[in-house]
Amino acid sequence: MNAIADELNKTIKGSNPHIYEMLSDMGKALFFPKGILSQSAEAKVKADKINATIGIAKEGNSVLSLSSITRYIKDIEPDEYLPYAPSFGIPALRDKWKSNLYIKNPSLGKMAVSLPVVTSGITHGVSVLSDMWVDKGDVIVLPDMMWGNYNMTFCVRNAAKIVHYKAYDEQLTKFNIDSFEAVIRQQAKENDKIITVLNFPHNPSGYTLSKSEAQRVADILIDIAQKGTNVVAACDDAYFGLFFEEETSKESLFAKLAGKHERLLAVKLDGATKEDYVWGFRIGFVTYGIAGKDIEPALEALAKKTAGCIRGNISNSSHLGQTILLKSMNDDNYDALKQEKFDLLKRRALKMKEVLKDPKYADAFDVYPFNSGYFMCIRLKDVNAEKLRLHLLDNYGTGLISIGEENIRVAFSCLEEKDVKILFDIILSGINDLRKG
Repeated sequence: MNAIADELNKTIKGSNPHIYEMLSDMGKALFFPKGILSQSAEAKVKADKINATIGIAKEGNSVLSLSSITRYIKDIEPDEYLPYAPSFGIPALRDKWKSNLYIKNPSLGKMAVSLPVVTSGITHGVSVLSDMWVDKGDVIVLPDMMWGNYNMTFCVRNAAKIVHYKAYDEQLTKFNIDSFEAVIRQQAKENDKIITVLNFPHNPSGYTLSKSEAQRVADILIDIAQKGTNVVAACDDAYFGLFFEEETSKESLFAKLAGKHERLLAVKLDGATKEDYVWGFRIGFVTYGIAGKDIEPALEALAKKTAGCIRGNISNSSHLGQTILLKSMNDDNYDALKQEKFDLLKRRALKMKEVLKDPKYADAFDVYPFNSGYFMCIRLKDVNAEKLRLHLLDNYGTGLISIGEENIRVAFSCLEEKDVKILFDIILSGINDLRKG
């Protein structure tokens, strides 16, 4: 094993040997190289005469650039976005995102968490999670309704095994916490390590746990750790902050799990993608929370392994995206602008709830609980979801997403309020068409 990786492993073991045990074989072997990057960093500090270290082109004291590119970016200097960003991410952005984590999740209190490492979107963050913590045959506990890309990331790329629990009770009135507990406790009995991804607001159903549900989920995972099973709890907070109802938990489960037990690793996967409506920027973050002794060096070691994983894959994330995001977060109007867009999405979600109270839909489909995020789902009673999707597309010019044989996903995030009733009336018409044969 590389000497740097070995040193990082010793640091992690010294703080909490269970965290080391949870690392995948790749995770144990990962490190952040000291070669060219560290030599260039040293030169940046000390080479005040000539610096011929890093592989970018310069012209005078500035980065060499093409005006056919820079003319489109008026208010940012090329040196702020054309050079490579660090594999860890821009330091000021990492600091800013971390400080905001405590504002968004006051339950963290003074709990030490790692400095977030920047990823190329949350999908990349999930991939980094898989590389670092998932070995072939490891069990991932997920709901039966899940984001399809988890299968690609965990199973196809890393050969894990997904075990499902029922996301909702049969009447679609609540999150099926009993199924979650039964499945995860059974897997804990059968495995030394279990991994679960806690995705709230949930894609595809648009549900976030209530405060009491969130506490119970946290208590279950903490109890499993206390009873001797290593638990990797990844919080996929892609739609964080878009909570539209009072009883909904407004904090990440990460805040309830970080630092709670030595056998419990909390990983927060979040980013600007949906929180700041910059889907194409591809800026996400990975943050760790652990228990143990002298945890700061261990958290830094995990960040270095994460940056090493990024360095060996995509090298670094978009410098331009990070720079613009940081400037946005430092803008005096940032909070007000975000509130304005939040209110817009909330109105759409509430309009959907109002429309769906109409009893005329009850014979055609059931509505999954939704209170947050971008989406909601319906469960069809007697027609096939894919057949309905194609029928609506071909005959009504209406596009929706089919999931399995009976579920349809609606993205209210891109649906104007005035179109909500029109949409569901179209869906009802399509269902009645198919019923007639």
